[in-house]
Amino acid sequence: MLKSQEVRKISPEMDPLRLGAGWSIDDLSKPQILIESTFGDSHPGSSGLNALVDRVRAGIADEGGFGARYFCTDMCDGESQGTPGGDYSLPSREFICDMIEIHAQATPFDGGVFIASCDKGLPAHLMAIGRVNIPSIVVTGGVMDAGPDLLTLEQIGKYSAQCRRGEIAPGQLEYYKHHACPSCGACSFMGTACTMQVTAEALGLMLPGTALLPATGSEILEAAYQSGRQAVRLVKSGICARDIVTADSFENAILVHAAVSGSTNALLHYPAIAREFGLEVTADQFDALHRKARYLANIRPAGEWPAQFLHYAGGVPAIMEEIADQLHLDAMTVTGKTVGENLEDLRAGGYFEKCESQLKKWHVSRNGVIKPHDHPIDANGSIAILKGNLAPDGAVVKHTVVPKRMWHAV
Repeated sequence: MLKSQEVRKISPEMDPLRLGAGWSIDDLSKPQILIESTFGDSHPGSSGLNALVDRVRAGIADEGGFGARYFCTDMCDGESQGTPGGDYSLPSREFICDMIEIHAQATPFDGGVFIASCDKGLPAHLMAIGRVNIPSIVVTGGVMDAGPDLLTLEQIGKYSAQCRRGEIAPGQLEYYKHHACPSCGACSFMGTACTMQVTAEALGLMLPGTALLPATGSEILEAAYQSGRQAVRLVKSGICARDIVTADSFENAILVHAAVSGSTNALLHYPAIAREFGLEVTADQFDALHRKARYLANIRPAGEWPAQFLHYAGGVPAIMEEIADQLHLDAMTVTGKTVGENLEDLRAGGYFEKCESQLKKWHVSRNGVIKPHDHPIDANGSIAILKGNLAPDGAVVKHTVVPKRMWHAV
């Protein structure tokens, strides 16, 4: 018997209270799916999520379940960095994770769809998925559009410095500020937000090819709908989160992280997420895997293109295709199939050709965005753990953005 139905027998008040909240009598006996999101007006990564919540809920209903909407919005590291507000950033991850545990367990749900986009909200959701260990699937809010001339937010710091030096006029800086974030979605560079979206898919917790979708397109709405349907299927098949995410899954995620030159903040989040799954990820493990990994994605800030171009070039599946020989292709995913089986299905369905067709209007080839395995941007991953008298226990550096002339140690 489903957990949601067991608790109805224990609590006679459950049915009337849920009827008062909008459930129908028929809804009460359906698989109960938690729809947990960070929707709110806090920042672009969360402000557009309610549209995804609605599509997820529709998918759940069409598959015979009932989706209940719960919310705990996140803060924006971009808005708070360099201010006293930044002190709340990492604690907010813990708070959101705890709230999700409360939502999922206080009146037990049979499964969950977890919807977030950004720096602390998405790691919090991944931690909570491991903690509550119910059938789970992740939907991310995708990537915001780039501005004029492919302007993206990480360039604002550079333009602000140029303005202070008198190299550009204040009006030009204002123009850049007004156009750097033209839509909802995560900031369009491989910062923490996009890194964690990629991570969620690499761990096997998202439908293949759905990380870093353009936040304003129709694809992301369809992905949300299909994720809602798949959540109910996972409940019916009894596949829980810890059945999917294993030590092999984390090795896959670290190798994908290396290939996309992911954020160093992953060193804060991967160990915390792994711990909730009963696993361990260490800085030394990161270092060892990166040393034999390939850095392939020509994506800002280390590369040339905004983050949505990674999706246009085939997204996480295209990265996995290039590094397939290093991956655990037998790792399970939310599709009920392995990583290798998912890649076979995508190839057979023309997924990669469909994605690449979106690059044509930019006159860019797939290899211009994702380098081939044999011709990487760097053959030693993208981050390293350094140890010495300044950091005896180790420090992390993204060497892909450090000029070679600074590579000096004594």
